[in-house]
Amino acid sequence: MIRAAVIGHPVAHSLSPSIHNYWFRRYGIEGEYTALDIEPADLAARLSVLAQEGYAGFNVTVPHKQTVIPLCRHLDDSARAIGAVNTVVIRNGALEGHNTDAYGFVENLREQQPHLALSSTPALLLGAGGAARAAVYGLIQEGCPEIVLANRSRENAELLARDFPSVRVVEWSAREDVCAEVGLLVNTTVLGMKSQDPLMMNLTHLPPHAVVYDIVYKPLMTDLLRAAQIRGHAIVTGIGMLLHQARPAFASWTGVHPEVTAELVIDITERAR
Repeated sequence: MIRAAVIGHPVAHSLSPSIHNYWFRRYGIEGEYTALDIEPADLAARLSVLAQEGYAGFNVTVPHKQTVIPLCRHLDDSARAIGAVNTVVIRNGALEGHNTDAYGFVENLREQQPHLALSSTPALLLGAGGAARAAVYGLIQEGCPEIVLANRSRENAELLARDFPSVRVVEWSAREDVCAEVGLLVNTTVLGMKSQDPLMMNLTHLPPHAVVYDIVYKPLMTDLLRAAQIRGHAIVTGIGMLLHQARPAFASWTGVHPEVTAELVIDITERAR
């Protein structure tokens, strides 16, 4: 039996078990995927136990995405560039760190807006956290000609741009004016999420053809996406990023490349409410 898990602290809220156990059932694979709450002080010891117990691997969520890095014998290019690990494969007792968030970000965009040519579309990203780093890396890999970054803390935005020199940082107060220059607007902040402050964003300067992408999926239709829809913009919701980032992880543990089916989308969307 294939054993896998998601580790975090806390982690009970994670939707990953529902996603991966759905795929185990769909593809007739004998497997089990659970959520393991691991406190930071126990991380190294607990991961050693997982390797000894024959786990195929695990997903990683906060607060372990960076602290797991020194425990990995090998990091792939995406994990190294993004500076975070969200997927670990255990091979011969050793941990291999991967990051599939950039893949999930791009695949979700491709699926929902297949007409958008990223190689010729300047983008404005809001935020400078881990999700922003994954989005920037994904856009760079797709040949995005210009990435503009606005964050409430300019210092954090500059730290991100230090690792991705092609990124241009602007003040948070300039974010609405910069909209006139782009064809893709992406919110990677928690603003607009349930229990968080709203994202205040005037879209007046955004060109009519521009796509608006919000990685928040609680709620699925954020105020930003509703405002964009009213103005006639194509939109991209966030739940697909969660689903698509899980696909390479499942494939790395099982050898099966799973599909994001309509049934799965409906189920996970309902669970996310």
